Amino acid sequence: MGQLKAHEVDGWLARPQAGVPILLIYGPDRGLVSERARRFAEKSGVPLDDPFSVVRLDASELDKDASRLVDEANTLPMFAGKRLLWVRNAAGQKALADDVKALCAAPPPDTTILIEAGDLKKGVGLRSVVEAAGQAIALPCYSDDARSVDTVIDDELRNAGLSIDPEARALLRRNLGGDRMATRAEVAKLALYALGQDSISSDDIRALTGDVSSISVDEAVDAILEGNLAAFDTAYSRQALGTSQAYAVLSALQRQLLSLQSMRAVMEREGGNPASAVAAARPPVFFGRRKLVEQALGRWTSRTLARILERLHETVLLTRRRPELAVAATHRMLMDIARDAARSPQKRQ
Repeated sequence: MGQLKAHEVDGWLARPQAGVPILLIYGPDRGLVSERARRFAEKSGVPLDDPFSVVRLDASELDKDASRLVDEANTLPMFAGKRLLWVRNAAGQKALADDVKALCAAPPPDTTILIEAGDLKKGVGLRSVVEAAGQAIALPCYSDDARSVDTVIDDELRNAGLSIDPEARALLRRNLGGDRMATRAEVAKLALYALGQDSISSDDIRALTGDVSSISVDEAVDAILEGNLAAFDTAYSRQALGTSQAYAVLSALQRQLLSLQSMRAVMEREGGNPASAVAAARPPVFFGRRKLVEQALGRWTSRTLARILERLHETVLLTRRRPELAVAATHRMLMDIARDAARSPQKRQ
């Protein structure tokens, strides 16, 4: 089956080909990778809330346990028919590539293997194995171009019953792209801000991205990473309670955690330390924040970051469904993350 072109992926996911036991979704846009993986999982026919049907694994675990994926794939289910093995944070793990190669040669019946990966080089490791196999397919995810960004804008605003004028669209587009999840979060934030309106204007865009608001948001995010509960409470109150933009903090923290997740994956793959990961980060981490980011990388593993991002996503959905609860629900969830940071000592690397 091999690999699809980037522009073919959405069409394929709209009508997934039957009988594909192994699917690799990879690329530099981790938000888009995650979004497409969930879209495929929802169409797989497997109940995602059934722990007997869905097994979620982190690639870092598989790299420490050779043949783990093969064993999981060939385990006979006691209570489930179809099964889904969902692997996240794949990169250059040799054990994972070896397991996938074995499964491509002899895929187990009634089991689908879904793998989320970062940017993989052509002809190397896991990507090479999947593209060469007749029983697997690879779907690339590259950063959104202007047309893709416009599609996301239209989808989110249509769901909110909003339109946007051309000048406002142009202003908004300048701040979007690079990561699909962050793009959706920014547009959802705008929709929440414009709740009760029919259309979004350029004034709405400017009001939502003002300098004072950005300062409060950054202070709140840094306080969460540091585990400084009092500083977070002050910054959040100034941002969310003062301007009714609780979602701005959620969006900013989401972007920061996605960046941490990317750096942490490099650390775990290459055996580096927080300082080297921060030094190599692109775009670079501002000098005054480097120590804070290093401490967060030492404190939270990829698995922990994925769990926090999942909870963040659930809170975003709640704030959209119940906007009257947005300020309180966001405060409670973010305070819990800050408490976790305060309790968790930095791990030695």
